[in-house]
Amino acid sequence: MLFALGARALDAERVAESLVESDLRGHGSHGVRRLVPYAEQVRAGAVNPRARPSLVGDTAPAVAIVDGADGFGQLTAHAGVDALLDRVPRTAVGVAVLRRCQHLGRLGEYVEVLAGHGLVGLAFANADPTVAPWGGRQRMLGTNPTAWAVPVSVGAPPLVVDFATSATAEGKLSVARDRGEPVPTGLVVDVAGGDTTDPADFYSGGALLTFGSHKGYGLSVAFDLVAGLLSRTGSASDPSYHGGFGCALLALDVGAFVDPERFVADVEAFRDRVHASAPRQQGTAVLVPGEPEWQSRERASRDGLDLPDDTVVALDHLATELGLPTLVEHTIPIQEEA
Repeated sequence: MLFALGARALDAERVAESLVESDLRGHGSHGVRRLVPYAEQVRAGAVNPRARPSLVGDTAPAVAIVDGADGFGQLTAHAGVDALLDRVPRTAVGVAVLRRCQHLGRLGEYVEVLAGHGLVGLAFANADPTVAPWGGRQRMLGTNPTAWAVPVSVGAPPLVVDFATSATAEGKLSVARDRGEPVPTGLVVDVAGGDTTDPADFYSGGALLTFGSHKGYGLSVAFDLVAGLLSRTGSASDPSYHGGFGCALLALDVGAFVDPERFVADVEAFRDRVHASAPRQQGTAVLVPGEPEWQSRERASRDGLDLPDDTVVALDHLATELGLPTLVEHTIPIQEEA
């Protein structure tokens, strides 16, 4: 589909891999369902499917400024990661700021790559206004996610933290709406500022709330101003904000501070202590961040993905518009054993 929308073959492959990986990790909000809004953005001229990110400016040895040229955000973010991998061996720390960056997908994807190269990876971003400030009901902030990851031993599940500063991601709200499911109280308010469990109220003029009341609000403001202003994307509340995702990626060379092998050993010792700790409910296990997603990936790789019906319908409709086979046509029936 991405190739049919005008993307180069290798670029389409990289974006598609990112979307599928999100579904495998259990984050359907950032999975293949995103192809539909991506197609809408391409047709509206908001996303240039053939754009390639480039490095601009040369302000400091440890700094990289990446211009995404309003191409697919995954390509821009990986260009930022590549710039950090080039700089950090010389500078010990590095910061990449992404300009003219469109939807990034799952932010944890990029810090996990950094961790895979023995670095501590951190990231935060701002986004279009969908979230009310603490005590308000008007959309002023984005979901403004953050993520970080640390190196782990070879073959171990990644240790990745990745979450929005809103009480839920908009994409997860959309998934609940498509499935006809209510959401817990405290995630969204309706247009009048009242509590609601109906995700449709958000799409009727309501707003998302921040997680952790004023604490999530504080983080959201920090990411909006730092990522938004350093990247020239602007604050989501500014009337001149025109869309896009301001993002900052940071990397730390563990070896510049401590012995890398000792660091990884201490990380794994921490994992072991958490696993051995007492669970609140009998028969459950205590996990570290990133492990639930890794378990989801293993299950989905073995058993396949179960996409919501509305997602399948929307993707099939897009495929038909692009003159491509539908998902139904690609489905291979399971043969019953004789």
